[in-house]
Amino acid sequence: MKPLFKSVISLALCLSMGTGAALAKDVDRHAALRGLNDLRAQQGLAPLGWSPRLEQAALGHATDMRRRGFFSHQGSSGSRVGDRVRKQGYGWCVVAENIAKGQPSLPGAMNSWRQSPAHRKNMLHRDVSEFAVVRAEGNIWVMVLARPGC
Repeated sequence: MKPLFKSVISLALCLSMGTGAALAKDVDRHAALRGLNDLRAQQGLAPLGWSPRLEQAALGHATDMRRRGFFSHQGSSGSRVGDRVRKQGYGWCVVAENIAKGQPSLPGAMNSWRQSPAHRKNMLHRDVSEFAVVRAEGNIWVMVLARPGC
């Protein structure tokens, strides 16, 4: 079990523009960029950039799943990934979402997604240009990939 002090520090490091910061853990965005872009480079695809707006959309969904005890691409309000991204002010023309649960680390979540044909397809989508990934307490992971307005 983690010491309370360490958990409080993890929570304080999380960036959030809305509710849910108390349930999110920090993710090493450089490691996420490196991991995803290395996979894309192996397939001859352009690297993706990090998007704070996609991060907020992912954080909101991860927090919703954690708080309400469900695991689905559909939010508790009936929202879909496109709705959540648009709510953050991100006008998208392509959007995709990967979710995972139980992996204790970013490499574990990334590996699970790489092994799943549907999730791997999202990560290797030719038309996305940005992404973000977050982890909520309980090891609930959400990755959102998108390209802004077409």
